[in-house]
Amino acid sequence: MDVLIFDLDNTLYPAEKQLFNLIDVRINRYMIEIAGIPAPEVDALRRKYWSLYGVTLQGLIRHHEVDPEDYLLYVHDIDVTSRLTPDLVLRETLARLPQRKAVFTNGSICHADRVLSALGIQDMFEKVYDIRIAAYQPKPYPEPYHAVLAELGSTPERCIMIEDSRDNLHTAKKLGMGTVLVGDGHTPDFVDVHLDNASQIHTGLSFWEKAS
Repeated sequence: MDVLIFDLDNTLYPAEKQLFNLIDVRINRYMIEIAGIPAPEVDALRRKYWSLYGVTLQGLIRHHEVDPEDYLLYVHDIDVTSRLTPDLVLRETLARLPQRKAVFTNGSICHADRVLSALGIQDMFEKVYDIRIAAYQPKPYPEPYHAVLAELGSTPERCIMIEDSRDNLHTAKKLGMGTVLVGDGHTPDFVDVHLDNASQIHTGLSFWEKAS
């Protein structure tokens, strides 16, 4: 396996940091204050758009004529350093890995840059691919995966996806990637390795070393 593709939020840092809660608040505010959606309708609409499109943004683009760039700038305007600090263990782990490393997120590059900087690992990745990679089409749809693979100049069989989302890993496995689930909960049959946190990735990679 030549390429490690990492998700960002709740993967490179623990979900217990609750950073995404800050983004959730900004999404709700955007829908009410910018998109003009009545507050009582916001929760139901977000659930509907997540079910239909994988992210709130796609529903706002399709049904509320929202400017995606304005949305991304607004919802990711959070104080990342209030929740995240440098992770020296993760940095040392990533530094030891010989594989190419990239980040693939449904968020924005600006948000990813702030998160990676706060964790002290920004220089560990050759590239960040965000929701713009396939015209704002999110994971787990296959289109952004294909776009990322094309940009990397690699094939699914040479890549391992490291994620906290089972849905996103399901797509990765169907495309032929190796799969590493990070976090708590059950382990689906399409997950090759299940780890508590991303700092354990070096031990997880032994799965493929034994198979080779």
